[in-house]
Amino acid sequence: MKYFFIVIILMFGNAMGWYANNLQFFMDYWKDRPILSNVIFGLPSGISYWYATRLMMEISPELWSARFMGAVVSYTIFPILTWYHLNESMFSTKTMLCVFLAFCILMVQLFVK
Repeated sequence: MKYFFIVIILMFGNAMGWYANNLQFFMDYWKDRPILSNVIFGLPSGISYWYATRLMMEISPELWSARFMGAVVSYTIFPILTWYHLNESMFSTKTMLCVFLAFCILMVQLFVK
């Protein structure tokens, strides 16, 4: 159950990070507001990563596990938000292969002791 909670926190953090960096490409208001964007979206993102890392270290005392979990979740959130907001397809061979490999890494982190 803790793994599920960690994944939810990481999803939120990655989504906030995505918006902090990419709102500028589809909303004119954010084009010249990097500080505001990073304060509003980057702060919750950073706090999410902090708590997810802390929880992951309670389960598996290897920082690598926390790092891989964060990277894997980003490979699920980034393509979805990029497709939804920027109409860039995530269904290219390269992207789908990366998403599949990220899922494999997640399974290794969850099930291999």
